[in-house]
Amino acid sequence: MPDSPSEIDAVAAQCRSLVKRRALMAAGVSVIPIPGLDWVTDIGVLLKVIPDINRAFGLTEAQIERLAPDRRLAVYKAISAGGSMLVGKLVTRDLVLRALRIVGVRLTTQQAAKFVPIAGQAVSAALTYSALKYVCEQHIRQCMDVSR
Repeated sequence: MPDSPSEIDAVAAQCRSLVKRRALMAAGVSVIPIPGLDWVTDIGVLLKVIPDINRAFGLTEAQIERLAPDRRLAVYKAISAGGSMLVGKLVTRDLVLRALRIVGVRLTTQQAAKFVPIAGQAVSAALTYSALKYVCEQHIRQCMDVSR
């Protein structure tokens, strides 16, 4: 677990770089005009990236359990106070879908865009990129808060 503010910022920067690469990859897949493929990719990316972010901050369930009792209590209090549903938890498909619903991404909008040639694919790619970036950025900020 990063201890100093500079270490926390460095881990956050690494995580943001990872998120950007994965979001760009998912946006590229969403250009393919196959309805549903982008959602499968989005969920797959989040199922991989969120645990990677947790690990980078030292916030997996196993890592939290290894902390000293007073530090563990502080982490659990910070997690519950922040209302995070993904920090230090086993990330499941249901949690990812709930996180996507929070940002207001609707399957119907993204899938409907698939049926409008070229422009619809660009809209779908933009929605994918922005939604993944937003969900992951919120998670990174929550992890930073917990790490402090």
